Formats: sequence, C-alpha cells, structure tokens
Amino acid sequence: MGPSRPGLAGELALLLLLAALWGASYSFIKLGVATIPPITLIAARTVIAGVLLLIIVRWRGIRMPGDRATWCRFAVQACLNSVIPWTLIAWGERFVDAGLATILNSAAPIFAFLLTALVTRHEAVTARKLFGVIAGLAGICLVVGVSALDHVGQELFAEIAIVVAAICYACGAIFSRGFKGLDPMAPAVGSLLCGTAMLIPLSLVCERPWTLAPSAGSLLALLALAVFSTAAAFVIYFRLIQTLGSVGTTAQAYLRVPIGVALSVAFLGETLAPTAWVGLACVVVGVAAMTVPVRGARKIA
Repeated sequence: MGPSRPGLAGELALLLLLAALWGASYSFIKLGVATIPPITLIAARTVIAGVLLLIIVRWRGIRMPGDRATWCRFAVQACLNSVIPWTLIAWGERFVDAGLATILNSAAPIFAFLLTALVTRHEAVTARKLFGVIAGLAGICLVVGVSALDHVGQELFAEIAIVVAAICYACGAIFSRGFKGLDPMAPAVGSLLCGTAMLIPLSLVCERPWTLAPSAGSLLALLALAVFSTAAAFVIYFRLIQTLGSVGTTAQAYLRVPIGVALSVAFLGETLAPTAWVGLACVVVGVAAMTVPVRGARKIA
C-alpha cells in the first residue's frame, strides 16, 4: 500500500530534491576540478560519502556481509558505478560545460536497454523502448554536434569520456541485479568503501595531493558533492525505493537533466547551443520512455 496523500506530497518533494541533488553534482564537479585534479576530487568524494553512509548503516543496525565473494562483487560495482564513471566525468568537465555533461551522462538508461537487448536479454524489447533509444541517441548526437569530428580535440574526447561513463552506469545497473538479497544500502556502502581503497592509492601516485593548493570554492564544492550529492542523495534514494517504489523513483532520471542544466546556466553562467537544447529535449523524452512503464507513467501522472 502506497503512502497517503499528505505523505505522497512529501515523498514527491523528496523526489524533486533527489533530482536536484544529482543534477547539481555536475556543477559541483565543474567547480571542484578547477583546482583539484579529477582522481583526487573523486577519491575525496568517495571517502567522505563512504564514511558518512557507513555511520548511517551502523546507526540503522544494518549488517554488512562478511564473505569475500560479496566484497569482490562490491569491488566490481565500485568500478562500474563510481571509480571509472566519476573519474571520467570529472576529467571530462575540465574541458566541457557542466550542462553538456549532465545531458550526455543522462543517457545511462538508454545504454542499459541496449546492453539488455543485445547481451543479457532479460527484458522484452517494446516499440516504446525502441523509440526511447532512438530519441536518446539522436539527442546525444545533437548535443555533441554534427561538426564535432571536424575539429578533433580534447573537447570531443571529453564528451566521449562522459558518454563512456554513462555506459559504465548502464553496466552497473545490470550488474547490481545480483544484490537482491541484501539491504539496498549495503551495496552502496560496500562499493564506496571499495572505491576508496582503489582511488586513494591512484591519487597518491598520480596526482600527489599533498602538493596541491585547492581554492576555497573547490573545497566547498567537493564537500557539497560528497555530503549532499552522494551521501544524502543515497539516503533519500533508498527511502523513495521503499515509499514510491522503483517505478516512481525512476522519475528522477529525467527530472535531474533539466534541473542540472538549469543550475549550470544559472550559477555557472553557461550557455547551450540551439542544437543542444533540442538534444536535451530528445534525451529527456528518450529516458522517460525507457524508464517509466505504461502503468507507472499513468500513476505518476
């Protein structure tokens, strides 16, 4: 039985907050990488969020698994959900705007469907989902721009890196189906802790963080990214899974795109080309078609 009407209004407000927190993460990353290298930024994000979530898990009395096989799966999940994609996005945002990164990275459900249809085949291919794939891919092409290949450089490679990050998210979503027997918070905490173990040595070796002199703005952006867009967002997400269900919670996948773009335009002074705005609309429509089943769409409406 779902939440009551007054309760539902509160849950929908949390859904909007979740979309805003995840949409804002791209602006936080853009501000962070201004003076903090990508690996170090993501390592710090993972450490802070992992410790905060571990405290919450202990407070709630959730027992973390102790077997080696599960922690190996957490390590794989960390690579697919945080270590690789977060680092790629952070590196990419050194060369492209946060708004473009938001749009390109929102295509994860589209790639998840393509991988499902071509590899795992555990879900049926429907005309509406196929329409979503076509609309989403068309949107990505419009965002990147038809003339991108005329001037191959760091900006194009950065855009490709962000799209690869979306593919990693898609693989992570499919791989996470193997954690059904665990409390949803356990894989989140386990993968963040495994990510911490991977990223800290990389940061120490590759970027020597003790030599850095980050600005106050970058440090504040890092703190906001870790506390609000990661730890708090995960807590809200897992609450909504229990109250709105997985179908209703998927609404954040396309709500966060226009919110993220609006935040980057309002607070970072970014602008989008006309084709990018059309691409944004195509991606939002495509992701909505991919993530909300027909019955779920009627309930949300």
